[in-house]
Amino acid sequence: MPEDFWFLLLPGFSVMGFVSTVEPLRVANRFRGELYRWRVLSLDGGPVLASNGMSLNVDGALQPLRRGDTLLVVAGFEPLRCYTPALAHWLRRLDGEGVMLGGIDTGSVVLAEAGLLDGHRLTLHWEAIGAFRESYPHLDVTQELFEIDRSRITSAGGTASIDLMLDLIGQAHGVELAIEVSEQFVLGRIRPRQDHQRLQIATRYGVSNKKLVQVIGEMERHSEPPLSTLALAEGIQVSRRQLERLFRLHLQDTPSNFYLGLRLEKARQLLRQTDLSVLEVGLACGFDSPSYFSRRYRGRFAFCPSQDRRVLPACRGADEGAGGRR
Repeated sequence: MPEDFWFLLLPGFSVMGFVSTVEPLRVANRFRGELYRWRVLSLDGGPVLASNGMSLNVDGALQPLRRGDTLLVVAGFEPLRCYTPALAHWLRRLDGEGVMLGGIDTGSVVLAEAGLLDGHRLTLHWEAIGAFRESYPHLDVTQELFEIDRSRITSAGGTASIDLMLDLIGQAHGVELAIEVSEQFVLGRIRPRQDHQRLQIATRYGVSNKKLVQVIGEMERHSEPPLSTLALAEGIQVSRRQLERLFRLHLQDTPSNFYLGLRLEKARQLLRQTDLSVLEVGLACGFDSPSYFSRRYRGRFAFCPSQDRRVLPACRGADEGAGGRR
């Protein structure tokens, strides 16, 4: 019997994440017959507007699925904009009936909000991980390309969804088929889940000095509380002056100003992706003084923190109310 995949597209979903999930199934069928079937759902059965402005028709609204089916929630920048008690109830009912659940890109946030990722390892798009950890500190989130943990499947989205599906195809029908499918997408290799979502620090910042790369990694991992320049220098066994010289030579910046920029970028992500207050965002990024945080934020982005939040449009087809986790 073919394996059935269902896709719930939420408004603002990522087309790249969705297509990268469906296309490997199509190609697998091309080589081996009807191994897979798929259907696309929306909250109300109507077309769904993607993040790039494209509108996609679907096969139906929320409906009963069968034990052994797989449902993947595909979301984008505002995964909870259309989250409702009815959606949460439907997802929990599917879980109780033996449907495998998954999230593509930020679809994991919807499952987390419904309390369906407790005790499971998960991943999502790297840009949303910081905000996710602030909102769901009890959950085990990784930066892997994808995670398959018992009855939960999660992907970072984008091309990582291809790697997820190749892994599933390989498990079900053999590595040879997974390789055949991957070659149709002109992939140089099949990436394991442990591959990095982002480019390595050396590539992102155009630096090759190992000590500098190590320090930037420490800065990215410690935004609250931020480490002192002296502590950063001692961590790579150089003097403070040597560390400052490395930053001037390779990045034309100072360690403190570079670190400040990283923390402000994280603050912007939290403001746009969570409902944390401005004060809570500032504290999460190592700013003890609200006035200092606001001043620095405005100096970098030309807006004060409260002005830089995304204003979310109304969600067509969503029930009234926000809903809770349980």
